[in-house]
Amino acid sequence: MLYLVATPIGNLGDITLRALEVLRSVDVIASEDTRKTGILLRHYDIRKPQMAFHEHNEERAGDRILRLLAEGRSVAVVTEAGTPGISDPGYSIVQRALAAGEEVTLIPGAAAAIMAVVLSGLPLHSFTYRGFPPHKAGPRRRFLEVDRASPHTLVFYESPYRLEAFLQDALAVYGDRRAALAHELTKLHESVARGALSELLAGLRRSPPKGEYVVVIEGLGRQADAGQAADEPDG
Repeated sequence: MLYLVATPIGNLGDITLRALEVLRSVDVIASEDTRKTGILLRHYDIRKPQMAFHEHNEERAGDRILRLLAEGRSVAVVTEAGTPGISDPGYSIVQRALAAGEEVTLIPGAAAAIMAVVLSGLPLHSFTYRGFPPHKAGPRRRFLEVDRASPHTLVFYESPYRLEAFLQDALAVYGDRRAALAHELTKLHESVARGALSELLAGLRRSPPKGEYVVVIEGLGRQADAGQAADEPDG
């Protein structure tokens, strides 16, 4: 059996009893970051062999995981933090395991994108997860343009090194929409800054960012609905 096991995104207490049970029972734990997973395992006194499974060894490590499954072994895949398959190699091993006829299941838990969109104060009934934008300005603008007319709340991941440039491009493409910057979620210094994109950008320039961020931006739907209502005649 292949288990995808969600792990804490910060606070080590945010792990389910079922996740701990699975991590204690499997034969091997395939980790995106064995050092960080090692901290979690030691915290809960779990002694299991780890193997590295990340974007740089995805094919080779995937082959090994499939061999273990074919031998009847159980493998747990864990990401650096959060739910496997989101911005990590979890997707590829699920595809390969299913194609090989292996059983696959997910042990649910923490996900930074879900927490950020809930705390943003923006509409929750529909949202689009867009992951990490391209690093360079041209491709990033084109990436953002795809969702310029989308009615859905948009969710992005971004590093501190490119956050200011990303917000500048988002402001240029989407206009001065409402947004939120979620940072250090579940940790001691958790923060969620809310406001117009221009306000968040100004705040960022006063206080340089550290650590990865989840950026949540309002969709066009609410603005379009408001404009349509204003155009409708009375009575």
